Amino acid sequence: MPSETLADLGLHVEQSGNGFPLLLISGLGGLAQQWRDQAPVLGDSFSVVLHDQRGVGGSDQAGCACTIEQMAADVIALMDALGIARAHIVGHSTGGAIAQSIAIDHPKRVAALGIISGWPKPDPYFRRIFLSRRKVLEGLGPQAYIESNTLTAYPADWIATHDAALSLQEAQTAATFPKVETMLARIDAVLGFDRSAELSRIKAPTLIMAAADDMVIPLYFSQALARAIPRAELKVFPTGGHSFNRVVSREFNHAVLRFLLANTAVE
Repeated sequence: MPSETLADLGLHVEQSGNGFPLLLISGLGGLAQQWRDQAPVLGDSFSVVLHDQRGVGGSDQAGCACTIEQMAADVIALMDALGIARAHIVGHSTGGAIAQSIAIDHPKRVAALGIISGWPKPDPYFRRIFLSRRKVLEGLGPQAYIESNTLTAYPADWIATHDAALSLQEAQTAATFPKVETMLARIDAVLGFDRSAELSRIKAPTLIMAAADDMVIPLYFSQALARAIPRAELKVFPTGGHSFNRVVSREFNHAVLRFLLANTAVE
């Protein structure tokens, strides 16, 4: 994908495809490459925009956007810089929280909304899993953090049959890992996110997607979002874990494409 760094924003951006704009917002790692299995397919129908979030990857390493709302503000600034008045917004996990904030605070900028492996607010289970991640990173360092995340991001049988590819992925992640304090701040942002009382304000057509075997953000979080957001559609995959956009990418891409095409005709 063609890429550039927008100097005024300090954000690394990748663009491909043609058509109505589609912004894909990555999860806690914050890297555009999370969508490598989606961008080529969705780019056949949409103008796909990806970015490395502030503090990670090719974006400005000097600081980070340390709340979800600040990360959302970066997305709006990115849209402004690219001349995008309105777009489809799809976010995974932390990206889903960013997408919620955009849809609540900037409703005119969102044509259709996709929340993948999302949550409305932390609960005791959520706090346990993200605080444990924080402790691993602080106490054992990035390599242990990366390897432990693999175990919760994918189904066990998928890990067993993709061991070599996952080992390569872990090595690549370690080589480009951000400053530890940046990742700790991003975890804190996730733990502090709660726009649950405002979800009824979301007016954009909304697709909520989840995997039934997600250990990081269990299905009941997505079910709660579907109840809270008016007329939201819930799509549940029987397997795929937290990273089901990779594990069952063909089925994932088909569902996202169907939803977005259905909500592009009215533009």
